[in-house]
Amino acid sequence: MDSGLIIEWIVKSLILVLGLTAGFAYTTLYERKVLARMQLRIGPNRAGPLGFLQPVADGIKLIFKEEFTPGSADKLLFFIAPVITVIPAMIVLAVVPWGESVKIFGKEFTLYLTDINVGVLWILSVTSISVYGITIAGWASNNKYALLGGLRSTAQMISYELALGTAYIGAVLWAGSLSILDIVNAQQPIWFIVFQPAGFIIYFIASLAEVNRSPFDMPEAEQELTAGFHAEYSGMKFALFFMAEYIKVVAVSVIGASLFLGGFRGPFIDTYPWLGPIYLFGKTIIWVFVIIWIRATLPRIRYDRLMALGWKVLFPIGLLNIIMTAVMLKLVGG
Repeated sequence: MDSGLIIEWIVKSLILVLGLTAGFAYTTLYERKVLARMQLRIGPNRAGPLGFLQPVADGIKLIFKEEFTPGSADKLLFFIAPVITVIPAMIVLAVVPWGESVKIFGKEFTLYLTDINVGVLWILSVTSISVYGITIAGWASNNKYALLGGLRSTAQMISYELALGTAYIGAVLWAGSLSILDIVNAQQPIWFIVFQPAGFIIYFIASLAEVNRSPFDMPEAEQELTAGFHAEYSGMKFALFFMAEYIKVVAVSVIGASLFLGGFRGPFIDTYPWLGPIYLFGKTIIWVFVIIWIRATLPRIRYDRLMALGWKVLFPIGLLNIIMTAVMLKLVGG
């Protein structure tokens, strides 16, 4: 195998991992700043200029914070649960393109790690793994509140994965491919949000539930479960759960922008391909802003209503959307 190709893969992988790690850190700052502005508070402003070193300070604090392991916990599972949760979040974007290709020092480089013809299946498969980490964390803690949080998460994430899958299928049908790059390229000149408004809404709502964000943050409902599945975690183990949640927020935003908002495509992209990552970054920032806005606005819903929304509303509408999309494409194509 070409050594240059291996080096290229390693560099791209490092860019992806480091980008997501930095994205996690500064998404927390972004959220705290936006929430403070919406709630007429000051927000972080002490660590560094305008508080921009606050994530660094928080990271240092968590590194040196004492870690506590309950005496009755399953030590091995208690240790590996945060790792199982964070790894899928780190690798899920491996198939999502940031752009097509650019020339650097006379050599052409593709702006994505890999483009596989089953990219959508990769995303669905990888995201389904993270539920195991949360469930194992609740079980291994040997704490009834943590266990309830883990069980809630299992039911919630499995339920909303079905609705999420139906949202993907609409975009796949329009593009005629499971490749994320093909789906992005099929959205010129019109984004799929125009053809798939129902799919877009289902994806947005189901993705909030998948990453346990407000108003669907039931697995860690502190009023009922004292922080839920990570009640017994502290230090860097807690930081890994925290990292997984915010990386998944960034990931669902990038994937949603790629499926429905044209991904890296935008004005002058064919002439200036280096604009691709900038367009994708801008769309991601706006998507994350809306997620934060929802947290500042909507209260947590009741658990039975959360499950009813997934099974009785989103899933049936998603199936209907698939049928209508298939019929429309058949009529147009035929």
